Amino acid sequence: MEKVTSLQVAQRAGVSQSAVSRVFTPGASASAKTVEKVRKAAEELGYRPNMMARAMITGKSRIIGLVVAYLDNQFYPLAMERLSNALQEQGYHILVFTADNSRGNVEEVMKELLDYQVDGIVTASVGMTNDLTDRCAAAGIPVVMFNRGQDGDHVSSVTSANVAGGRKVAEFLLSCGHKSIAHISGWQGSSTGRDRQQGFCDALAAGGVTPQVIDGMYDRDTASAATRQLMGTDTPPDAIFVGNDHMAFAVMDTLRVELGLRVPDDVAVVGYDDVPLAAWAAYDLTTMRQPVNRMVDATVSTLLTRINDPATPARRIEIESPLIQRGSTKGPIA
Repeated sequence: MEKVTSLQVAQRAGVSQSAVSRVFTPGASASAKTVEKVRKAAEELGYRPNMMARAMITGKSRIIGLVVAYLDNQFYPLAMERLSNALQEQGYHILVFTADNSRGNVEEVMKELLDYQVDGIVTASVGMTNDLTDRCAAAGIPVVMFNRGQDGDHVSSVTSANVAGGRKVAEFLLSCGHKSIAHISGWQGSSTGRDRQQGFCDALAAGGVTPQVIDGMYDRDTASAATRQLMGTDTPPDAIFVGNDHMAFAVMDTLRVELGLRVPDDVAVVGYDDVPLAAWAAYDLTTMRQPVNRMVDATVSTLLTRINDPATPARRIEIESPLIQRGSTKGPIA
């Protein structure tokens, strides 16, 4: 069967070929009457626009590359779904790649994305070297880092206010009367892990408390092993702040199932993210809520602004997070 062309659709609808092009170009102007006639003719003929041909003509693929390090953490499938939906509402298609944070793997994935001639890139929990940033800039492809930051002002980023979030957790645990406090941090190779730890430890220091700190690597097994290590010491903690909910669930499972301890009576636990599972009765986890909808909106707005105006400077956006108190902690001392 021969492929239906836009010219045939135009003849069937009684409009110009350029009118057909406008109807199938996101953001282009066409009257409601023209849209109705063109879409009716296209459906009758079985016409589908050739997006690759249009990309070659316009220089715009309307494809956004989405790079995520790992999907085990329940926060990222939720964020990726909302990012995808928000970009699709703006007429963009999504190309998803996964890449761990080893330098070689990230570089290979980014090279592939550049080969696809994407209009922009969103990275989630993926680190960017200055070399990669320079390559994307040289190719004219804007990048926004989601839930991860980078030193300097070369690339845009959108995160929650992680230092302030860590500080809020520390102040809350101190207000609850905890004295022996531990922190199973996020991976210290990430800005989010470092920033949350910094805010937490600085606020505890101001309260006269020095926490035990172990890098949980954003990994469930590592977090479980850290829990055993902490609870096996001569001075086990009575409260643990965990760098994200994904690890916090493993910490709670280890405390209750393996070690036979009560949460929060023996040990209070606080996480970070507020994924849907945190509110389930099985965990009822006190946690810092990452404002995912606001983060997604800021990411999409920043990316599209830079696509439409490449001269727009990079932005570093931090969005405040609330602490959501549930049953894995006791309330502050009156």
